[in-house]
Amino acid sequence: MTGPQQVIGGGRVVTPEGILDPGWVVVRNDVIESVHATAPQTATTAVTAGRPTTRRATDTAGCWLLPGFVDLHCHGGGGASYADGDTERLAAAVTAHRRHGTTTTLASLVSRPLPELIEQIGRLADLVDDGLLAGIHLEGPFISSARCGAHDAAVLCPPDRTAVARLLDAGRGTIRMVTIAPELEGGIDAVRQLSDAGVIAAIGHTDGDDARIRAAVDAGATVATHLFNQMPPLHHRDPGPVGALLDDDRVNVELICDLVLVHPTMVRIAARHAGPERTVLVTDAMAAAAYGDGRFMLGTLPVTVRKGRATVDGTGVLAASTLTLDAAVRNFVRDCGMTVRQAVAAASERPAHLLGQSGRIGAIQPGAAADFAVLDENLHLKRVMHQGRWI
Repeated sequence: MTGPQQVIGGGRVVTPEGILDPGWVVVRNDVIESVHATAPQTATTAVTAGRPTTRRATDTAGCWLLPGFVDLHCHGGGGASYADGDTERLAAAVTAHRRHGTTTTLASLVSRPLPELIEQIGRLADLVDDGLLAGIHLEGPFISSARCGAHDAAVLCPPDRTAVARLLDAGRGTIRMVTIAPELEGGIDAVRQLSDAGVIAAIGHTDGDDARIRAAVDAGATVATHLFNQMPPLHHRDPGPVGALLDDDRVNVELICDLVLVHPTMVRIAARHAGPERTVLVTDAMAAAAYGDGRFMLGTLPVTVRKGRATVDGTGVLAASTLTLDAAVRNFVRDCGMTVRQAVAAASERPAHLLGQSGRIGAIQPGAAADFAVLDENLHLKRVMHQGRWI
C-alpha cells in the first residue's frame, strides 16, 4: 500500500478482542493497517519499501476511540428526510448523522402507496450505488393498521408475493431489510420470500401473538424492529411479540435508546437478556435529528418536535426519534448501566454483522475501514473519521 500513514491513539481503543488502554491505530489511505498496545514509531517520516512516507499523528489521550457507528434504522436528519426528492437533501441527512459518528447508514422509508415508494426506492438506490448509503430499509407498507404509529394507515397493504417482488426489483439489490407484521395475510410467505432473496426480514409494527411471531422466525425473520415500540406490551399470560422476539436466540433486537421511546429500565432488561450477540442500537431518527425543534412531515403526517420529542399533530402519538447514535451510546452507558464495550457491540459490531460486513466496517481491526468516533471521558463526541479522513 502507498500513501501517508496516520497514527491515532494514546487513549482507550475498543477492539473486538477488548479495550487497549492506552492503544494506537495505524491508518493508511482509508484502511486500518495495524492496532497496537504500545506506541508505534512517531517520527514524521518513516521508510516504506525503501521510500520515505509522511506519518501524521493524532493524540486521543483521555478519550475513547470507537469504531464508526452503523445505523440500520434511520429516516433522516439535519432537517432532511430520506423520502425527499432532492438528492442534495438526501445527502444532507447522511452528512448530519456522519458528523455524529454514524459512518454507515441504512436509509429507512415509511409506508407509502407502492408507486410512490418505488420512486423513493429508485432515488435511494442511486445513492447506494454511489457509496453514500449502505442500503435501504422498508418500514412498511406491510405492517399492522392496529400498530402503525406514525405511518399512514390508509396506504398499508398485505405483503402479497407480487408487491414484495415489485419493491425488491425497484431496489436493484439495494434493499437490505423489510419490516413486516407476520400476522397479515401472506406475512409468513413474505418472510420466506425476503429471506430467500438475501434480504433481512424484520418483525415490527405487529399485533401478532407468540405463536405467529415464532412461526415468522422459523420462516427466516432475524430482526425485531424497535423492540417494544408499536407492538403489544409484555404480559405474563400473553408474551406476544416482545416475549417471543426477546426469548428467541435467532432474533436481533433493535433498541431506540433515546430515553423517551423506551425507558432505561426496559433497555437494560432487553440488552442484558439478548446480550451483545443480539442487541442493536438504532436511532429511528426523523428529519429533526441533528437539527432542532420545529414542524416536519413524516410521510404525509405532520409532526411537531418540542424539546427533542416528536409527536404526530393532533394525536400525541410518538413519531420516530430525534436521536443520533453518539447520544444513544452515551445513554446506553450512562443511563442504562451498560459498558462501553457492550455499547460498541450494539452500535457498530452487531449491525455490521447483520449487513454481512463484519471485518470490513464496525470494528477496529486490521483490514477494516478507517471509520472512527472519538469520544471524551464523558462519552461526548469530539471527532469523527470516515474512510481515513477527519470530518
